[in-house]
Amino acid sequence: MRAVWKGAVTFGLVNVPVKLYSATEDHDVSLHQVHDEDGGRIRYQRKCEVCGKVVDYKNIDKAYDDGEQTVVITDDDLKSLPAERSREIEVVEFVPSDQIDPIMFDRSYYLEPDSASSKAYVLLRETLESTDRTAIVQMALRQKTRLAALRVHGDVLMVQTLLWSDEVRAADFASLSEPVKISAKELDLSKQLVESLVSDFDPEQYVDEYQQELRTLIAAKLEQGEGIDTAATFGEEPEEETGGEVIDLMEALRQSIAAKREGSEAKQTGSAAKAKKTASKKTASTRKRAASE
Repeated sequence: MRAVWKGAVTFGLVNVPVKLYSATEDHDVSLHQVHDEDGGRIRYQRKCEVCGKVVDYKNIDKAYDDGEQTVVITDDDLKSLPAERSREIEVVEFVPSDQIDPIMFDRSYYLEPDSASSKAYVLLRETLESTDRTAIVQMALRQKTRLAALRVHGDVLMVQTLLWSDEVRAADFASLSEPVKISAKELDLSKQLVESLVSDFDPEQYVDEYQQELRTLIAAKLEQGEGIDTAATFGEEPEEETGGEVIDLMEALRQSIAAKREGSEAKQTGSAAKAKKTASKKTASTRKRAASE
């Protein structure tokens, strides 16, 4: 990994030198646009609306338009901002970890110790762990002042940038203000359905099926060309049912619970059969060994 930022975490008079690394990456297959007639690559040009010339990046500035006037902001203007010069992750306060709503989280970054001794780094990590607190910090990253949460992730300190409060929209839906009556039986059935699906979260058991199928499609096209048989590659697509029977909420809950139970029983039966088959093989192998001896 390549560090995207270098500076120090500061709280009080304590200074913790660190390097910042992106904690996530995009796994989507990269696609570009082409002309459907001849396959030619489609490229976008940066043209000036005044002179009509194609403009290089080095000659492009940013601007703000309020509807009446336009203010040009150059790179030098942006570099002159105090936040841009800051190389500190300043701890503003320590808050209970459960007070930060996940909707506020934006991007995640790992922090690596960047000094001969990692004592200050480990001290901050263990302090956060023992107090069950998250540090709210401010920092300058990519020409912007960021609000972020500094917390512990395993053995690593992590910074997760936060959205500003005015960037989170209010969920103001008129339909939610309408009175709705939920019966005790409906709530009980809903709880049963939840209990039937209770498990420990393991992110590795989930995969991006769309990206997998896209890679399969690309591989098949590389091998077979445009004459690919999609049915042979992916199987027949079932026809979507339209205008199906409308069932009430109670019946939907009952059917969901029944389907889950049938699935669990089938899984247990399959596991038992597999175990029985394995045991049978072991017994046969043991008898064969005994006979040869």
